[in-house]
Amino acid sequence: MAIVDLVMPKMGESIMEATILKWHKKPGDAVKMDETVLEIATDKVDSEVPSTAEGVIEEVLFQENDVVPIGNVIARIKTDVAKEENGNGGQGTIHPGRAEKVETIETTTEVSYHSQDESSFTSSLTNNHKPQTAGRFYSPLVLNIAAQEGISMTELEHIPGTGNEGRVTKKDILQYVNDKKEGKLKRQPESTITRQDQPMVIPMNRVEAENNALVATTSLPSGNVEIIEMDRMRRLIADHMVRSLEISAHVTSFTEADVTNLVLWREKVKKDFEKREGTKLTFTPLLIEAIVRCIKKFPLVNSSVDGNRIIVKKDINIGMATALPSGNLIVPVIRNAGQLNLSGLAKQVNALADNARNNRLKPEDIAEGTFTFTNVGTFGSLMGTPIINQPQVAILAAGTIKKRPVVVETPMGDSIAIRHMMYLSMSYDHRIIDGSLGATFLTAVANELENFNPNREG
Repeated sequence: MAIVDLVMPKMGESIMEATILKWHKKPGDAVKMDETVLEIATDKVDSEVPSTAEGVIEEVLFQENDVVPIGNVIARIKTDVAKEENGNGGQGTIHPGRAEKVETIETTTEVSYHSQDESSFTSSLTNNHKPQTAGRFYSPLVLNIAAQEGISMTELEHIPGTGNEGRVTKKDILQYVNDKKEGKLKRQPESTITRQDQPMVIPMNRVEAENNALVATTSLPSGNVEIIEMDRMRRLIADHMVRSLEISAHVTSFTEADVTNLVLWREKVKKDFEKREGTKLTFTPLLIEAIVRCIKKFPLVNSSVDGNRIIVKKDINIGMATALPSGNLIVPVIRNAGQLNLSGLAKQVNALADNARNNRLKPEDIAEGTFTFTNVGTFGSLMGTPIINQPQVAILAAGTIKKRPVVVETPMGDSIAIRHMMYLSMSYDHRIIDGSLGATFLTAVANELENFNPNREG
């Protein structure tokens, strides 16, 4: 007999934890290799976690709705595989290509109440298994309850925890709240304003708790209104957007492009293209094709920031903002877009968009993006000021294409003509992308579109 650890799988570059939605197996149940054991959710996508071995569920370490850091053991499977065959002391192996056992990484944000400089909002990653706030990790659920009940971080740190490594569980904090209401314990003193040289360390996911606390203390509106609770994905998107504005120094540049040649060419070849390639030719792959060419010329826009280091990504993985039927937004990723021709880009764009609309995206479909494109023109918008998709440093938006009278330069002089015009906008992180680079890159994309070859093969 051997025991195989089933761990919370790595779901993407910026995802540090996942919520357990539903267990399909319980202790004592038989499970086959690759059979679904549980469903999990992140701020990006819901997914199923398959078994990494065949055997019997020996133990389940977390319950539904628990938030678990990536790499933590969530269940143990008893197998018939001999210890020698496993080759790791009877603890089992992780199936290649599946969930890998990794060291837990906790994310914290340092905020000094006396300083509003940039370093106050930078995220620090540490390879320490012990969380950084008073030696503990607090799940979003616990932090939400604490915020709603008016429990300070100082008070929270003194609550005895019965969870793994002394962690405070939902049961612990609810018991504490109940005991406090019944007068069975004294309230811990509130923390005073932190000294300037000792910044308070707050878990990154406390942002959501503070947002919920604000909502909880807001009086209900009067009059003829309808109150709609945000669903889980909308709350996570809201948290992600607010956090991005806090982390990055957002700047947005604008330009316009005459895409007449591109529009006329697409109209001419789209039927033959669909018949030959088996997929529709929309404007999105054509725009992404131009973006990829320009990223190769200006690689700094295809990067991320880690403290004082700039991480330039050699692979060009284009995130494609996609609206879901629910109204929420998700960003599937076209991997290695720099190596795909127009046909390959079109197939990837249509397949990812279809999977997103039908809730068939996999965790790897939304991971490791390096630059994001959003087509706000799909909904009729002339232009937009998009928010950077962390940890990237730039996002480009394309507005709707409209016919307008413009001045056209010809060998015979200037004339007014009806042209297909489109606005482009790009938000970028001013910490590493200055206005000159941001504007130059955006102009380069516009030039690529304006100089589109109307005689290219379809």
